[in-house]
Amino acid sequence: MNKIPSFTVNHLTLDKGVYISRIDHLGDHVITTYDLRMKKPNAEPVINTGEIHALEHLGATFLRNHATLKDDVIYFGPMGCRTGFYLILKGERTSKDIIPLLIELYDFMATFNDDIPGASARDCGNFHDMNLPMANFEAKAYLHVLKHITDQQLSYE
Repeated sequence: MNKIPSFTVNHLTLDKGVYISRIDHLGDHVITTYDLRMKKPNAEPVINTGEIHALEHLGATFLRNHATLKDDVIYFGPMGCRTGFYLILKGERTSKDIIPLLIELYDFMATFNDDIPGASARDCGNFHDMNLPMANFEAKAYLHVLKHITDQQLSYE
């Protein structure tokens, strides 16, 4: 069986950043999957489940309510390895093109201090596993990466 493209990325040299994981063509439509790498793989602790779950709720809610891009958001969710998130958007934008959106998103998550949207037994299958203070911490750390990102952190190559 052939490896899927995301398993061919060298995770030994991959740094925190914003990468294009794949671009897919669905009829007349293009969708782009972004790798929002919050942690350096295999070099630092991964994001714990409580904070990654809280970030997922906050991120998905923010993006699907975004004033100008809400209709382009297809998916926002955590990587299985818990080193970041995948963001799937309609259209073809570079990693650099989405940095302003990501700064807006991660600033929102870094400073959010209210009830987490959808964090109830009725709305979520595991609502007890949320950690807002640590979600704020992780978002703030990645926000710093986004504000100081280099060209090397925008491409797998």
